[in-house]
Amino acid sequence: MTKLVLGPLLRYVDETRATVWVETDGPCTVAVLDCSAPTFQVGGHHYALVTVRDLDAATPYEVRLDERVVWPEPGGPPSWIRPVAKSAKLRLLFGSCHFDRPEDAKLRKALGPDALTAYGAQLARTPESDWPDALLLLGDQVYADETTPELRSQLRARRDLRRPPGTEVADFEEYTLLYRQAWRDSGIRWLLSTVPTMMIFDDHDVRDDWNTSRAWRAQQARAPWWPQRLLGGLISYWIYQHIGNLSPDELDRDETYQQVLVAGRSGDALPVLREHAARADVEQDGEKGVRWSYHRDLGPTRLVVLDTRCGRILETADRAMLSDGDFRWLRETVDSDHEHLVLASSLPWLLPPAVHHIQSWNEVACTDRGRLPRLAERIRQLGDLEHWAAFRNSFDRLTALIRDRADGDGAPLTVSVLSGDVHHSYLAEAEFGQPTRSRVVQLTCSPLHNPAPRVLRGPLRAAWTAPLAGLLRRLAERAGVAPLPVQWRKTAGPFFGNAIGELDFDSSRAEVRILEAVSERRLTEACHEQLS
Repeated sequence: MTKLVLGPLLRYVDETRATVWVETDGPCTVAVLDCSAPTFQVGGHHYALVTVRDLDAATPYEVRLDERVVWPEPGGPPSWIRPVAKSAKLRLLFGSCHFDRPEDAKLRKALGPDALTAYGAQLARTPESDWPDALLLLGDQVYADETTPELRSQLRARRDLRRPPGTEVADFEEYTLLYRQAWRDSGIRWLLSTVPTMMIFDDHDVRDDWNTSRAWRAQQARAPWWPQRLLGGLISYWIYQHIGNLSPDELDRDETYQQVLVAGRSGDALPVLREHAARADVEQDGEKGVRWSYHRDLGPTRLVVLDTRCGRILETADRAMLSDGDFRWLRETVDSDHEHLVLASSLPWLLPPAVHHIQSWNEVACTDRGRLPRLAERIRQLGDLEHWAAFRNSFDRLTALIRDRADGDGAPLTVSVLSGDVHHSYLAEAEFGQPTRSRVVQLTCSPLHNPAPRVLRGPLRAAWTAPLAGLLRRLAERAGVAPLPVQWRKTAGPFFGNAIGELDFDSSRAEVRILEAVSERRLTEACHEQLS
């Protein structure tokens, strides 16, 4: 009898269609409402992405495996599919950095209440008419390099953890265990089955500092275990996160997805995805072989989600956060007639100013122009100095693109950049040389469940202060860093609790809230700001 291993996850939803993702323990036909799909096999594991069509109203749904109902769980609340209409209203949740809930009470207390769990519990008590329309997870959905004691015991049963990579996951098989651990909580499982969810990776989905620099890549390439780890991370990301980001039309056009369905329904599609993952990592002529970035139109909003990890260009002297091709795609994609534009980057565009200046200084120090490039590279890796500020040419290019869109013909009312990664939350407003038609804001919400160590909180607060920012700006300028093309001021924060962001649009009105988890069942409003 085939069992449901993981899911259902409600992924793409528009006015009339939805996709629902599941993992099962064997081959079967998966049915949701009146639609069904056979599973496909990858590495001995079985998955399905069911496309539901002809939606016309919010409806509860069941998941059936070979006509046997396996979801909802007995006694659990029903899961719903709610069409996302082309209306003036939209509520978008966002956040990043979600560490698994360990069984160890001491570790669980140190991590604090989980914002996703708390939001799910609160949602279950909320009328369906007030539910959010979508959830965007902005990276570090799993921590492949920081595993819980429960997962380590499973890894220990497979191999000797005294040998590299030790307690980190090693390959695709171990990634499947990691995802099961991360999404097994019943409250989170119900939330992901009911709120349409989009995702993008960050470094911990593969490894801390993933693609920080060319030196980092060379260092990792020397580790014998690294190729299987990287391929396993990208293969599992494609299965568990990426394909659910795509619309049914995009899936029909996606050659890799179609090849996986053919190979995985008659045999095993692992070789197809190994080739795809290898192509995604290879840099050739300043471009990558796979684009993970995507966009969605949600009510009055165009959402553009950027890959700022795998797509980096590092093998040439002109290192870049996005390739020329990706920047061209981005410029074309933001040119829409929506009332609001949302750019999503796992890494903040606008950091605390002192942090920005030290990263830009470090980028120069790591080059041959720096006096001690090897020491600077060591500082870069130890200090995670690899955000947009550390790719200064890309920062300037993104800034120019945002400024042009915010001040051009048909400018949206707001341009919001959603980010995570930095383990604290804040709101900041961008200020160019002259006022723009759009209000431009940086909205950072992190973590969902992995708070910053207390020793870092004082320095992060200080990083917003004018004296420290001014000192480090002068240091950067002496190293040859150009003046900034944009200024910004903090309007709320920093906040250090586990939190989730809530962004509301209602035609010309936009507002954002940061909600901090105070228990596993309740959140409190840390800030609330009108954007337009």
